[in-house]
Amino acid sequence: MTDQIPVEAFLAGYPDEIRERAAVLRRVVKRAVPGALERVRLGWRIIGYDVPMRRHGTYFAWVMPEPAHVHLGFVEGVLLADPDRMLEGAHLRLKKARFVTIGPSDEIPETALVEFTREAARIAALPREARFALLLDRD
Repeated sequence: MTDQIPVEAFLAGYPDEIRERAAVLRRVVKRAVPGALERVRLGWRIIGYDVPMRRHGTYFAWVMPEPAHVHLGFVEGVLLADPDRMLEGAHLRLKKARFVTIGPSDEIPETALVEFTREAARIAALPREARFALLLDRD
């Protein structure tokens, strides 16, 4: 893959507080899914995470730094239980993805984010039919 660069090099162009927040979110993902495969996806300007299964893994989460904040997102986020309405994305009319936005001074709800991340990895590992069934069972 031509776009593989070290995560630190990718993050180098962001403000210190954004790099620090991204580091915390990376640790959240690694704590939740210790075997997750991490790689920079330059085209999307994200750090993507794959569940290590199938031939190339299954993409389930990302950390997306921006100059003012960082997002932790989930590919099948619409399927995550979110009773406290922490996940964003519905307002953007995203069909499946959901994310949490963390600003430089925001407290990071690590426990909740670990739970979201574990569940996102579990859902990503399901066969397509099982994910579709979850969608039908929602609400």
